[in-house]
Amino acid sequence: MFCVFCLPSSVVAERFRSTILMKIATASSRLGVVGGLWGAGRILSCRESARARTRGSMAPPMEPDLGLSSAGRVLSIQSHTVHGYVGNKAAVLPLQLLGFDVDPVNSVQFSNHTGYATVKGDVLDGEQLWALIEGLQANDLLHYTHLLTGYIGSVSFLETILRVVEKLRTVNPNLIYVCDPVMGDDGEFYVNPELVPVYREKVVSVATMLTPNHFEAEQLTGRR
Repeated sequence: MFCVFCLPSSVVAERFRSTILMKIATASSRLGVVGGLWGAGRILSCRESARARTRGSMAPPMEPDLGLSSAGRVLSIQSHTVHGYVGNKAAVLPLQLLGFDVDPVNSVQFSNHTGYATVKGDVLDGEQLWALIEGLQANDLLHYTHLLTGYIGSVSFLETILRVVEKLRTVNPNLIYVCDPVMGDDGEFYVNPELVPVYREKVVSVATMLTPNHFEAEQLTGRR
């Protein structure tokens, strides 16, 4: 397990912004079209073409199986907000620009991030997450090279994440699990503190990489 300790937030934000702008410019230049992520010569695989031909005429059309990109395929389980750029809303595009295929699962769907006085929306529970995993498995779609997790709002959901890691590693033993243990900042929690021992005692041992901020690193290590 590799742990990344964050720089001051202002430095991180500026470096992230600069990196993303550079990636967008590079991708646009290579594809010849701004935002043309899907115009890069994706081809319907022979396997999925054969499957489509054997389906009844009343069956809905299948989306193309794009296969694994050269960079890999990421299952990204994070938050999503209507307003603002956090969680999956901030992660999917940069990963695509880096060449990854990304399958996002939104752990929450909020109106805005939790720094605002009012937050409305829905929270995905552990059973719902596992149902999605079972659906992917039933269609032989669990071939991921990376798992990325971010904001998680409950202990039960985090426990299910551990089951997901185990399941994905039965398909790909070399799965890279990158965990952003989102818990709080500036000395304050914005998730249930009961998540801390689960991260510390269970998640740390299975994650390939952790990316805590300073406050979260203190919670994981018990040191200030």
